Amino acid sequence: MTAWHVGDELAARYAAGTAAETDAWSLEKHVESCAHCADRVSAAVRGRGAAAPLLADVRTSVLAVAEASAVPARRTAPGAAHRLGRAVWAAGPALRGAWVGALLLVALGAVALAYVGGLGSAARPLLLVVAPVLPLAGVGLSYGRRTDPLHEIIAASPGGGLRLLLIRTAAVLSVTVPVLALAWAVLPASAGGPGVLAWLLPGLAMTLGALALGSYVGCLTGASSVAACWAAAVTVPALGTLPTGLDESPAEAAGYFAGAAAQGAWAAAAVLCAGLLALRRRSFDHLEKS
Repeated sequence: MTAWHVGDELAARYAAGTAAETDAWSLEKHVESCAHCADRVSAAVRGRGAAAPLLADVRTSVLAVAEASAVPARRTAPGAAHRLGRAVWAAGPALRGAWVGALLLVALGAVALAYVGGLGSAARPLLLVVAPVLPLAGVGLSYGRRTDPLHEIIAASPGGGLRLLLIRTAAVLSVTVPVLALAWAVLPASAGGPGVLAWLLPGLAMTLGALALGSYVGCLTGASSVAACWAAAVTVPALGTLPTGLDESPAEAAGYFAGAAAQGAWAAAAVLCAGLLALRRRSFDHLEKS
């Protein structure tokens, strides 16, 4: 089968604005991945000389708007609170939605269960088991057409794709780590057991795994799948020892974090997922399932 390419006649009709909508759509989709046809269409547009006046009009309009708004902008420089709000807004949908509230609810809930619910030091393994999957929810809500109303514009910009997703993931982790560390610090002390940041490497490995899987199925689906696998790993081994098994599963699951062997395995998993993510980095530029 011969591959389809843009002909001179179609390129000329597209440059003149007379091509049918379906033909124009097929052409625009094709030139995204065919440099030769993109050059042919660009040459047709330049040959008509229609692009220069249009760009000149756009430039004049942009300069006029910028000049009209320059004086008020200088008079009312944004304050620190306004700049912080803009930074949080730019950090991604996860920090603008219910995820932060859910994170705080989990942290405060663990403290309440320890001191009011009578769990005492048993609340530490429970928080430790939940901690690695908390960033996944934020990552799943950080990028994609189902969670970000500006996804199509952002994905088409030079700053979109994996670069923006990693920035937003870093913002999610920068909120998750101090909140959970503070909650762990105020929980009742227990003898032995993993340390305050024992969940960090597992959380990083799961986050990178969700991003790598998200390059195939979308960020939200990838994060949900990894979280479901972790929930199964924690609860399924305890199903054979019902009815007391589920009550003891958080403490038993804490063994996933203890010791150099466990942490080394998580570190290796994080490196492998990071390598796969690097190989799949271009998939986020036009991810249709996100």
